[in-house]
Amino acid sequence: MSELQIPIEQWQSLSEAEQAQRLARPGRAQAESLREKVSVILSDVRDNGERAVLNYTREFDNPEATSLRMSSEQVDAAIAGLDDKIKRAINTAYQTIYRFHEAQRPQNLSIETAPGVQCELRYTPLDAVGLYIPGGSATLPSTALMLGVPAQITGCQRVVMVSPPNKQGELPAALLYAAKCCGVTDILLCGGAQAIGALAYGIESSPAVGKVFGPGNSFVTEAKQQVSQNDSGCAMDLPAGPSELLVIADDSANPAYVAADLLSQAEHGPDSQVILLTPSMAVAENVRQELIAQCAQLSRADIAEQALQASRLLVVSDMNEAIAISETYAPEHLSIQTDNARELLPQLTRAGSVFVGHYTPESGGDYATGTNHVLPTYGYARNYSSLGLVDFYRRYTVQEASQDGLRQLAEAITTLADVEGLDAHKRAVTIRTENKP
Repeated sequence: MSELQIPIEQWQSLSEAEQAQRLARPGRAQAESLREKVSVILSDVRDNGERAVLNYTREFDNPEATSLRMSSEQVDAAIAGLDDKIKRAINTAYQTIYRFHEAQRPQNLSIETAPGVQCELRYTPLDAVGLYIPGGSATLPSTALMLGVPAQITGCQRVVMVSPPNKQGELPAALLYAAKCCGVTDILLCGGAQAIGALAYGIESSPAVGKVFGPGNSFVTEAKQQVSQNDSGCAMDLPAGPSELLVIADDSANPAYVAADLLSQAEHGPDSQVILLTPSMAVAENVRQELIAQCAQLSRADIAEQALQASRLLVVSDMNEAIAISETYAPEHLSIQTDNARELLPQLTRAGSVFVGHYTPESGGDYATGTNHVLPTYGYARNYSSLGLVDFYRRYTVQEASQDGLRQLAEAITTLADVEGLDAHKRAVTIRTENKP
């Protein structure tokens, strides 16, 4: 690991073009090719249903797959031997996540906007939702909790979890235990764009859902975007790509803590990105040394090292500059490791989730502090929110006018209808006000 090169750069010594390049995310390779490949997969699933998804599952995951749906007996058998320590950890995380999301229940609203005119805002849970849990090199029961708990609290009647099986056609017992805690109703053994197609269009063993949730690779993200734009598809939660973390640190920061947090995101995947902003050259140098030393000890050191190649250690002139850079970058995760961390919060609003102080590791939010770890990435934190309970509801409005209430608003409505040249709109009012019942 001694070959790992992590340069430290002075922000003010960089040109505008160089500064923009340092904040650029890892490229999305072959975007047009990706769109075409995903489109072909989704069309196949839409036209051929379960048979198509099974074929892709055999090709990419389990060559011997004969069915997609897991029975409750299979789930129970898989989790029977799960270590009690793992169960306790999942139970603890479940409780904190549940507590935080339970407090987010929206309230229906009713208000008289004018005499005799009542307007309401109402919330109703989505009937059926799909939860995508990535597979591959990591087991992710935490993602099942982050998606499953709000679906459970909201009261979604059908909750379908999809995740790619291993070559033996199995899912991790910890993942299945988390799903059971959340009351997931259906589990399908499939992943990738084909799993998103199965959720969006429905297959023989599992009807279509109304909205898909969860992070995934570029194929999954592209598939979510395509089905959300298709009139026969479904809605999606938010754009969620490679993981990223930005740390703002001053002289009070512990370099070992900072490095550990940066590596906790770097180990997610080779396309993850981590950035340090500090006004202290000494902090930057000490963090660099810690990164090299700690990375060498990781089981996923090769992955983390690749991610660090697209990561940055930037020395800024002061905290104001660090704040401005962070707001421009809009990170998925933002860690503030300064002696006045909470005081900076009002100025740092463009982030998916913020971690305040020296004793708030980013991994806490990934697992068990209670906040949701499904967050906007790639700069979407400028315009998108972290996943929350309200995402599992559909809201709609109700209005009711009395006869007198309509009469009082009639002039405003008919005048605006005249302005817009919509005679039928005007007539819908006058036919009621000109003729007494």
